[in-house]
Amino acid sequence: MKSIFKNTGFAIMGFFLFTNAFAQTGSEIKKQEIPADYEFLVKIGDKVPDFTMTLTNGKRVSSKEWKGKVVMLQFTASWCGVCRKEMPFIEKDIWSKNKRNPNFLLFGVDRDEPLEKVKQYQKEMPISYPLAMDPNADIFGIFANKKAGVTRNVIIDKNGMIVYMTRLFKEGEFKEMVKVIDLLLK
Repeated sequence: MKSIFKNTGFAIMGFFLFTNAFAQTGSEIKKQEIPADYEFLVKIGDKVPDFTMTLTNGKRVSSKEWKGKVVMLQFTASWCGVCRKEMPFIEKDIWSKNKRNPNFLLFGVDRDEPLEKVKQYQKEMPISYPLAMDPNADIFGIFANKKAGVTRNVIIDKNGMIVYMTRLFKEGEFKEMVKVIDLLLK
């Protein structure tokens, strides 16, 4: 009888810890306010639009295939100095930690550059995550004003909803994004 109460107590305590963690996760993600000058066209809570992109290795990937996965889209370009500064941190703090997790995907999306230029960029940067092509910045234009700059990230949850977005490389915002990814993968 004593063990039943003990097990029930652990179960109740576990339930409250789980629901509290879930509430914190949800509130941390939903609290993000996106400044207007970020020039995003999508909002936190929007469903990720349908699109297909081609990786530098020729493989095609579709956002329709991402259900059940946490996805990070990193919009970049070889000419972008801030992107070059951020990419090693993405590699170290996000990709190297999660690349073996079958529930995580990360794609760098190179804005409007030819394949050879993107392949050279990939070689120059100390990254191993895949880069995708974005001719005419059409994919970028789904998420942000085409006239806006790159160096932005979009985090998508397992239900296909946009839950976090960044612009430029700000240390606090980047660390928060890492936490959001970690929470989504738990």
